[in-house]
Amino acid sequence: MSQITINGSTYYGNNIVIKNNKIIVDGANVTPDSKEINITVNGDVNNLEVDSCNKISITGNVNKFSGGSGDVECHDIINGVTTGSGDIKCNNINGDVRTGSGDVECDSTITGSVKTSSGDIKYRK
Repeated sequence: MSQITINGSTYYGNNIVIKNNKIIVDGANVTPDSKEINITVNGDVNNLEVDSCNKISITGNVNKFSGGSGDVECHDIINGVTTGSGDIKCNNINGDVRTGSGDVECDSTITGSVKTSSGDIKYRK
């Protein structure tokens, strides 16, 4: 179970869903009053679905990630990543990377294909 901090409030869980302006951690609604959403996760996350937030920082690994908008920074993404817009920065990505607009920066390897409509791609091949 990971420690999840959303705009300064701490929760514990494995699955985070941000959809229709609601933040759900393991089935519980933890939506803050603030319009700006910043999320920090200390540990691994099984599932991360985000339709909109400002920034997500994860010190561990993400098994499955899909996002609409917002920047993502984490250690490893295990099963690929898809975003509508926002920068993606991580160590390793196992699987495909797709972003509509945003930079992709991977410190080590990406095992699948990488596609961005507008943005830079930086990684070791």
